[in-house]
Order: sequence, then C-alpha cells, then structure tokens
Amino acid sequence: MSEATVPRLSSLPARLVRLYGGLALYGAGIGLQVESGLGNDPWDVFHQGLALRLDVSIGTVIIGVGALVMLLWIPLRQRPGLGTVSNVVFLGLFADAAIFLLPTPSHLAVQASYVALGVVAIALATVLYIGAGLGPGPRDGVMTGLMRLGLSVRLGRFLIEITVLAVGWLLGGSVGVGTLVFALAIGPLTQLFTRWFPLS
Repeated sequence: MSEATVPRLSSLPARLVRLYGGLALYGAGIGLQVESGLGNDPWDVFHQGLALRLDVSIGTVIIGVGALVMLLWIPLRQRPGLGTVSNVVFLGLFADAAIFLLPTPSHLAVQASYVALGVVAIALATVLYIGAGLGPGPRDGVMTGLMRLGLSVRLGRFLIEITVLAVGWLLGGSVGVGTLVFALAIGPLTQLFTRWFPLS
C-alpha cells in the first residue's frame, strides 16, 4: 500500500479518541472473556488468579501489575508515553466496568459468543490504541525492549505469556478453550484490522 493511500492521524483529538476508544474496547474484550467462563487470555489468567488470591477485582490487579511491569522498562531503556500511563490507569477500570455490566451467560452458545466477541474486541482495540502513536501499553513495551536487546518478539512474547499463563493457572485463573481460541486467533485478527486501521 502506498503512503498516499494510508490514512494518518494528524490531530491530537483524533489520536486521543483512538487511544481511549481502544482502551475501552480492550476492557470490554477482557470482560467478555472473563464472563464467558471458558478461559481467558494468558495475561488475564494471571490477573484473575492473583485477584482471587488477593480478594480484589481483576481490574485492580490489572492496574497494579501494569504499574509493576513498567519498572521493567528502566533496564530496557523504554520511555513511557501518555498511552502507556493511560493503559495502566484506565484499562483495569474499563475491564471492571465491563465485568459489572455484562450478564453472566449460562448457555454454552452465549458463552462461545462472548469468547468470539472478546477476542475480536481485543484485536481491534490493540490496533486502535497502539496506532494512536501515544505510547505502547506496559506489557507491549517490554516486548519492544526485548526486541531492542536482540531477542525476537515471537520468542520473548512466548516466554513471558507461557510464564504468566502457568502462574495464573496455579493461582486459580480460568484456562480453557477460550484461552486456546485467543492464542490462535489474536495474531491473524490483529493483522487483519491493520488493513483498516494502520499502525503507522
């Protein structure tokens, strides 16, 4: 695709709408997967397991873990942006709001639809908020930092996500078919959405 055909966000208000719209949609996606009861994505298996152990909301853990992960940016020489700080502060709030508002499904077909909608929402949300160009989320920044140190993004992401998945499962987080669907679908869906919402 030529540069002339790629729409770009030049105004700050448009970028802010994309950032916060993406974070709200990401929170909704987390809520859908959690409420499905069929398994979360790896990070939210960890968040949920920790929330159960600490007897707090999953959103509270998302905020706390996001802030702690940002400490890893120091040795990786990453610089946070408005999008990074907003991810830490707002993503957990949006996730808690979605979990509160969404009815818990009792039928398998509805549970499956929650998983499908959740994965699609997270893929689109990722493209939206990263594409705003205001800084990656704390977990995304770790991937970028590892890439700068010479570790492939694929290997780095695999090692981190398999670790948080295992720890989260041991803590009681939900692992199931939804986790597998997320792992298989999130990459292709994210790539698909970049056709309509370019990252640069």
